[in-house]
Order: sequence, then structure tokens, then C-alpha cells
Amino acid sequence: MKTAFLKLPFHFSEEKLLKDLEVCKKYEFTSHFNKNDYSGDWTSISLRSPNGETNNIFALPQTEKKYKDTELLQKCTYFKAIIDSFECEKESIRLLNLKPGSVIKEHTDYNLGYEDGIFRIHIPIVTNKGVHFFINYEEVKMLPEECWYGNFNLPHSVRNEGKTDRIHLVMDCLRNDWSDKLFAESGYNFEAENVQPEYSRETKLQMIEQLKLMDTEISREMILQLQKEL
Repeated sequence: MKTAFLKLPFHFSEEKLLKDLEVCKKYEFTSHFNKNDYSGDWTSISLRSPNGETNNIFALPQTEKKYKDTELLQKCTYFKAIIDSFECEKESIRLLNLKPGSVIKEHTDYNLGYEDGIFRIHIPIVTNKGVHFFINYEEVKMLPEECWYGNFNLPHSVRNEGKTDRIHLVMDCLRNDWSDKLFAESGYNFEAENVQPEYSRETKLQMIEQLKLMDTEISREMILQLQKEL
């Protein structure tokens, strides 16, 4: 069975994470672009984006555009130190904020598992006991100071039933020898990663709608491939 999630062997300072979060709160967060995937209030701000702007929150894996650090990242010295400690290339890096009472509906992403050459990292900054994060139908309790990988090709959803925000630092990183060693030490199942996921017709249609919102050359190529598979 493919590895759905992994807790990675890092331990960060909650105090320093919160300090950089306060810097980010002085900027405007942008509502997530895919309105179909959530209800309530789900917002984001970019520390690294395709054009270097904080309000560009698109995160398409291995896009044709070179990702750039935003001006905000330069003001967040601890976030930058964490990012630099990952010895691999990075694409999108964002803060994602799920407000109280909000829900990210169950969905699957496309080409967003370690087997695809990319891995998404979640570092919780603010959370509460009412947050319920499910990956492949299993609840994952992510706490501040921790670091997690999730295979988001698999079904996943989040509910914030608490009274405070849920804010994570989310990084998309490109796989290399350093990350292979890290994942091996953390218990990743390499033998299972070549098993191709079987997406339902409904899931493929949802993926196509998500990719249409991005409107890039690579997203259009993905749409054509998915349409052939319908």
C-alpha cells in the first residue's frame, strides 16, 4: 500500500513560527481559487509563487514557470531558515488558513505524490483540537512544531470545528537523493509507489475543473490527458 502520510524528523520552534506569522498577517490573504472544494473561509498567501507575488496562490506541480520568492519571504527569517534547510528545489510555498467552521471537502489532487517527483510538506503553525484532517480516510493529527508529508493524490479533507484558525506553512518540494534518504529513514514504502492510482470518472471530472482554473500550458496538457481517459 502506498504511503499516505509521514511524520518527518523535524522539530520547529512554535514561538518563532508565530513571530513570522504575525509579519504575514499584516498582508492580505487571498481566498482559495477552487470554490468547489471548500465551504466557509479558506485563504492563502504566497512566500514563493510563479511570478513572485504574494497574491498568486496557484500551486501547479512542475509548472513551466520558474517559481520566485516573494518580498514577504524576505521578512520572515525563520520561515526562510526552515525552507533553506530542505536540501532540494522548491516550487509553491504558501500559508494556508482554514477559518473556524470551514470545511475542505474530500477531493484528490493530480500528480501530487512522492511517486510523481514532488512532495507537499505541511508545518502547522496554529491549530486546535477541533481540526480533523483526513488523508486516505485516516485522521492525521498534525501539531505545531511538527512536519508532515501527505500524498494528496489520495482522497483528503479537512474540517475546522474549533474556535481558532488553522494555519499551516505548506511547501511543494522536488524529489532528489536527499529527500529519498529522508523518506527512507522515515518509513516511506518505495516498493508500492509504482502502483498507479485508479481515479473514478467523477474524480477525473473534478480534476479537470480544478486545472481549468489554473489556465496554464501544463494544466491544459493535463486536461487533455484526463479527457482521453474518460
